Amino acid sequence: MVKKAFIFDMDGVIYDSEPIHAKAKKKVLADVGIDVSDRRLATFVGRSSKDFYGTMVKENPDCKVSWQELAQRKHKLYKEMLTNDESVTLMPGLKALLERLRANGFAIGLGSSSTMEMIQLVLERFELKKFFDVMVSGNDLPRSKPDPLIFLTVAHELDVLPENCTVIDDATAGVTAAKAAGMYCIGFYNPNSGPQDLSRADRIVACHDEIDIHHCIERRLS
Repeated sequence: MVKKAFIFDMDGVIYDSEPIHAKAKKKVLADVGIDVSDRRLATFVGRSSKDFYGTMVKENPDCKVSWQELAQRKHKLYKEMLTNDESVTLMPGLKALLERLRANGFAIGLGSSSTMEMIQLVLERFELKKFFDVMVSGNDLPRSKPDPLIFLTVAHELDVLPENCTVIDDATAGVTAAKAAGMYCIGFYNPNSGPQDLSRADRIVACHDEIDIHHCIERRLS
């Protein structure tokens, strides 16, 4: 039997994170005199802290704080918000989808641009850790999304060929990475993730209940 896998992005796919991310990023940047629009923030959805804060520091040479320090400040603030804000919830249908995948023998991986500490925090808060066989943070790799390395790394650790993997991601960078990795891709439309271009995805859904796990794999293998 061919081993098959689903690989999930985390932010905006597992839980509705982007409104909190945006609020925390804007607060941290405002504290050092940098103003960034919601539209500009949306272009960095799915990308690493190094990409975002490195760009902000480069574009604002008067900023005397390093991108690493900005990332640390945001991480601390975001962690506080995630822990204390009860309005943060799982995306509809997510847990049922994970249960269907597990019941049908799929390997399940996670490939996120968030830090491993944040990945662990989210999965523990929502009691999801038991579902994931492999978790990879883009922060631990030399290249993150839109580079395919993160998804290829997850597939390798799952011992599943890229062509037998389905990725679910809500961002342009993630869809680009999945297709560059040679994987079937489901673009997850989340209105809170901003104007993302999901057109390269093999299919676009707005809810996890819309995903037919067998149809994805059959189409990919045909």
